[in-house]
Amino acid sequence: MDRHDARMTNPNLGTGSTWRLLHQDEEIARLTVTETDMPWVFAEVQTFPGFEEFRPLFAGQERALEEGEWERADAHGDRIRGSLTLTPPDGSPVAEYMLRVYEDGTAGWRWYADQAAAVS
Repeated sequence: MDRHDARMTNPNLGTGSTWRLLHQDEEIARLTVTETDMPWVFAEVQTFPGFEEFRPLFAGQERALEEGEWERADAHGDRIRGSLTLTPPDGSPVAEYMLRVYEDGTAGWRWYADQAAAVS
């Protein structure tokens, strides 16, 4: 199966699927899938009050990427992953992810379902 066929068989990737971003047990954002272009997934983001604490991390990550400051962008990404859990519709947390939340209320991310795939 090629990478584009995965969206046909994975219900987590369908348009309208809802992913959640959690801080501890609190849902701080809901990501509703709008498009999949493997390995990236794109969504509209609905934020909740708990998200505001992390908004500067996402903004800082974007600034670092725009400025070509890869180490700084990676540091922001590490802080995001260290603080937040990304879950697909089935509610099981993903092992590893790279998430970008944009100022326009959209997001893009890629993920690994299990840690073994993330390090190989």
